[in-house]
Amino acid sequence: MVSGGLLNDAMAAEGVKLTVLHTNDVHSRLDPFPMDGSRNAGLGGVTARAELIKKIRSEQEHVLLLDAGDIFQGTPYFNFYKGEPDIKAMTAMGYDAATMGNHDFDGGLDNFATQLQHAKFPLIICNYDFAGTPMEHKYEPYRIIRRGKLKIGMTGVGIELKGLVPDNLYGNTKYLDPVQQVNVVAERLKKRESCDLVICLSHLGYKYSENKVSDIILARETSYLDVIIGGHTHTFMDKPDVIKNKNGEDVIVNQVGWAGIRLGRLDFNFSKGNRKNLSGSNSIIIEEKTKQ
Repeated sequence: MVSGGLLNDAMAAEGVKLTVLHTNDVHSRLDPFPMDGSRNAGLGGVTARAELIKKIRSEQEHVLLLDAGDIFQGTPYFNFYKGEPDIKAMTAMGYDAATMGNHDFDGGLDNFATQLQHAKFPLIICNYDFAGTPMEHKYEPYRIIRRGKLKIGMTGVGIELKGLVPDNLYGNTKYLDPVQQVNVVAERLKKRESCDLVICLSHLGYKYSENKVSDIILARETSYLDVIIGGHTHTFMDKPDVIKNKNGEDVIVNQVGWAGIRLGRLDFNFSKGNRKNLSGSNSIIIEEKTKQ
């Protein structure tokens, strides 16, 4: 047996590859930006994203598709339909998991809970306590997904709501310290569940000048995360950061801006000797193919 590493057993993940695709802060941008000569003209849109995801899945055996929150708010689609087409589009594209951003509270907890009926993917978050709210039985603190011989553990964290979201919209939701919560859940996923890779979907924000918890702090102050897929700060990262955690091990931190303009891609190789290795990363611009 291989103990304490990223491999489940001696016969497990040698030579296995995994591609992690991710989005964040799409903000109801279902259509591409209009062709009006602006900087983002023609970029984004779920049709082009779906085609890109389909192409990558046809080329790679093991793919995960994840979202780091703020699915809602930003276009008339949300004003009129309150998030239903967004969740349906994510289900159609085959998302494997998502977490919750502050703007996902904009229609209230009742609305978010209602829209999740259209989701065939889990909503994962470990630092919001939704007891006594409409979201009480609509989320999970973590989820384990298998891809071939790989066992991938995922959790999620959200930002402090007080002062950011109106009190009446988040109701009795209790915000718990994200670093403490992630340390508990990630240790369980890595040690007890023997996950080969532990991913956190974070809506804390990439980094701040003030003393505020961020993805960078989360990476430094935890022990068992391998990857943080971020959101909230709309940070366009051309390549991921690599941060040392409390044990001196690498944590990969990535984020791909906002509005579905880009699709993040992280490619991992697994082997007995080398454990996991990030073999490639890409921030892919999503653009409709125009007909000549």
